[in-house]
Amino acid sequence: MDSPIEAESRAWVVGEALHGSRLDRALAEMIPEFSRSYLQQLIEAGAVTQNGVALRKPALKVKAGEHGVIELRPTPQSQAFKPEAIPLQIVFEDPHLMVINKPAGLVVHPAPGNWSGTLLNGLLAYDTQAAQLPRAGIVHRLDKDTSGLMVVARNRATMDALVRLIALREVSRQYVALAHHPWNGPSRRDVDAPIGRDPRNRLRMAVVDLTRHAGKPAKTSIEQLANCEQGCLLRCTLHTGRTHQIRVHLASIGHPLVADELYGGAAAAGLQRQALHACRLAFTHPMTGQSLVFRAPLPDDLQRALQAWGLGYNAKKEDP
Repeated sequence: MDSPIEAESRAWVVGEALHGSRLDRALAEMIPEFSRSYLQQLIEAGAVTQNGVALRKPALKVKAGEHGVIELRPTPQSQAFKPEAIPLQIVFEDPHLMVINKPAGLVVHPAPGNWSGTLLNGLLAYDTQAAQLPRAGIVHRLDKDTSGLMVVARNRATMDALVRLIALREVSRQYVALAHHPWNGPSRRDVDAPIGRDPRNRLRMAVVDLTRHAGKPAKTSIEQLANCEQGCLLRCTLHTGRTHQIRVHLASIGHPLVADELYGGAAAAGLQRQALHACRLAFTHPMTGQSLVFRAPLPDDLQRALQAWGLGYNAKKEDP
C-alpha cells in the first residue's frame, strides 16, 4: 500500500512586481511548479496563512512585502492522474492500440466529482507507456452511463493518427439506443442539426440556431430496429462527435433515451441509466493498414430492458 503523501510548508513573500496582484496569481508566480487552479483550491481550503490567519479568498489583493506560509497539501485534483488497478475488458490489443468495452458507470477521464476510479486511472496502471501520452492515449469518450466500445492509443504516433481518422470521419461508431415513444414514419432518418451549450441550462447541450448561439454542426443517422407500445429500439450512427450528440438528437425528435433524465427521459423497463450502448466500432488500423471491425454484445441490463418491453435484438443480423 502506498504511504500517504505529506504536506509541504513553504514560505512566500510578495515582491514589488506582484504588488496589487490577486493572491492566487501572486502565488502562481512565486510557486510556478503548481497550477493556479491547484493553488486556488489550497487557498479556499485555508492552507495559505499570513501571521497565522488563513487567507481564503483567491481574489484578495496582496501588497509588496507581505509574507506568509502555504501548506502544499495533496488535493483530489492534484492526485487524479495516478495508476489504479481497475478491471478493463480488453477486446483487442497490439503494440499500437487497444479496444476496450467500457461498462456503464465508469467515468472515462478525471473531472470534478470523479477524480479517481476512471478509465484513465486504469490505463495508467495497465500500461506504463500510457503516462507518456496526453490523456493516457484516450482519443474519444463515452459518457459515464454509456457502455460499449472505445479505441485507445498506446503510443504518440498512433494517437495522432487516430485523432486524424476521427476528424476525417473515418472511424465508424454505431450505438444501440432504447428510446421512449413508438417510432413513426420511415424506418431510417438523418438528423442534421447543430449542437451547442443549451442557452437556458448551461449544464446540458441542445440543438441550437447557429445564427444566434455558439455551436457546431452535428449529424446522426437513426434506424428503427424494433418497436412497441412503450418505445423503440434504434441504431444510431455518428457522423460527427459532439458532446451528448445522440442524446440531444433523439430528444430533439421526441424520442429521449430511456432513463436519460437530463434530456427528458425517465426510468423505465428496469433501467436506471441512460439506455445507450456503443455496439460497433470500425476503422483502418493507422499503423498496419488492417481493416478492423469490433462488436460488443448488449450488456445484461439492456437485454433485460428489451425483454421487459418484448423487443428482440439480433446482433449479427442488426449490426452490418
